[in-house]
Amino acid sequence: MRAFGPAALAAMMLAASPALAENLDLSTVTCKDFLAAGKDNISIILTWLDAYHLGKDAPPVIDFDRMTKSGAALGKYCGENGDATLSKAADTVMSK
Repeated sequence: MRAFGPAALAAMMLAASPALAENLDLSTVTCKDFLAAGKDNISIILTWLDAYHLGKDAPPVIDFDRMTKSGAALGKYCGENGDATLSKAADTVMSK
């Protein structure tokens, strides 16, 4: 029975691998999709968007206050513009 445990774990990890390889094209995601993505996914996407809009020369610092404000502004914009693409919404709200 003990041999089954590691084999089952390995099988589950292999079965989950394709999900990790999926891509998310933010230019096709709508605000409505973003708001329905769930807290964990929203956090990951928001972190990526925040870094993307900082630019390549920005220091490698996560400013949680800025992210919270940006996230609130993005959530408000998306709530009012559900059919807008997330990339357009982020450009509107997060660009300097």
